[in-house]
Amino acid sequence: MTTFLLLLASIIFMTFAWYGQLKLKFFEGRSLGFIILVSWGIAFFEYLLMVPANRIGYANGMTGYQLKVMQEMITLGVFVGFAWLVLGERLT
Repeated sequence: MTTFLLLLASIIFMTFAWYGQLKLKFFEGRSLGFIILVSWGIAFFEYLLMVPANRIGYANGMTGYQLKVMQEMITLGVFVGFAWLVLGERLT
């Protein structure tokens, strides 16, 4: 459960780092360099959670394949919710 929750939190950070700048008002009119730096800052927290999630999962008997599949499944779920709620896009 710890691995899942850490992965979930890390993917939420990464989704905002990669896609938040497309719609959030904070980024409007900002330079690309500024947007990249802010995104890197957000992504830093993703790494702070992703690395321990993978280490904990692996130490508890999960394989690299299992960890990656879990991460991708969580990523798809988080992105669908993000695209719907933040970007205002429907799943088509």
